[in-house]
Amino acid sequence: MSPQRRWPAISALGIVQILAWGCSYYLLTVLGPSIARETGWPLAWIFGSLSAGMLMAGLVSPLAGRSIGRYGGRPVLVVSTLLLAAGLALLALSPNLPVFGLAWLVIGAGMGSGLYDAAFATLGRLYGADARPAITALTLWGGFSSTLCWPLSAFLLAHLGWRGTCLTYAGIELGICLPLILGLVPRAAPRPVAAGPARSDAVVLAPAERPVFLVLAAVVTCTGIATSVFSVHLLTLLQDRGLSLAAAVSLGTLIGPSQVGARFLEIANRSRHHPIWTLTVAVALMAVGLVLLWGGVDAPAVVLMIYGAGNGLYSIGRGTLPLALFGPERYGAILGLLAKPSLAAQALAPSAAAFLIAHGGADATLAALAVLGLIDLALVGALWRVRRRGAARAQPRRDDKPVPQAGRG
Repeated sequence: MSPQRRWPAISALGIVQILAWGCSYYLLTVLGPSIARETGWPLAWIFGSLSAGMLMAGLVSPLAGRSIGRYGGRPVLVVSTLLLAAGLALLALSPNLPVFGLAWLVIGAGMGSGLYDAAFATLGRLYGADARPAITALTLWGGFSSTLCWPLSAFLLAHLGWRGTCLTYAGIELGICLPLILGLVPRAAPRPVAAGPARSDAVVLAPAERPVFLVLAAVVTCTGIATSVFSVHLLTLLQDRGLSLAAAVSLGTLIGPSQVGARFLEIANRSRHHPIWTLTVAVALMAVGLVLLWGGVDAPAVVLMIYGAGNGLYSIGRGTLPLALFGPERYGAILGLLAKPSLAAQALAPSAAAFLIAHGGADATLAALAVLGLIDLALVGALWRVRRRGAARAQPRRDDKPVPQAGRG
């Protein structure tokens, strides 16, 4: 399919991603304190509900990935939109904290079946091995989610309250996202189910591919921990270093443009290099940023721009490298498996970091992040090695063995 015929689907998915991230992952950043003040619920439990939702997303992601691989992304994204709308409506109506937590479990199911991994898998299912430019373009849209939705959430909160804001976002999911998916995301022809024994839900990997998958999963999980801690606690860490809240916020706003700028450079490169280079540069930049921030350099703006550029490239590398390594047939299922440990780690890491900040301060937390960044970089080096070894000793598919699914007997 020509690039000109792809842009409606990419644009539709981009708008859906902006709104889906804004009404889920980024929602409590704006609404959380107001919810705590109005209800008297502990703020820690309010944000703990988001963590529970992310754990649910990790459980749902493998199923969503396999479903996209078999049926295409359109029906899965429709289900995601309905789940997000239902969860947001339940949030708005929640009379107590248990119902509030239940609502976040519903939203988490929508996140696991509708955020980046599902959108990437949808593009991989539609465009096959040629999906890399579309995935890169989609990340440009996603980079604007917090930039657009944080002000929108603040505006809605000021005029409608937090419950009205949640209901409005539920209406946006049904009134904007659902029509975009149904109208502009093409159907993918279902893949035929092979005759014979019942089809296994396991992802089939050749022996040479298994080390590559495991190291890549470690990279994705390690990076997920660092980015979740950084995004949640950045302002606190900067203030603990002596900056005012206004100065910390001003510095934090540099990350978004840096992400988008790096993604534009990747697009300008026109996919001339293997995606493993994108991932390597991304992790290296993030590691440099974390180490310099821990070291207390006198130019925090430059440091955050370095980190932001790495984070922007990471989204592309994370989406395109599995496609290059494992091919389009297994792409959706592979993304789902990669997301499971990563989302679980992202759900738990901010709470662990909050404990470390309370007992060790910003210096100890930034030191831990710097070490994590260096470990991540070492894992990328290991990924290069196992990839080369795997290519050298690739075996026929008849030797393939499945990756077992958690929770299956």
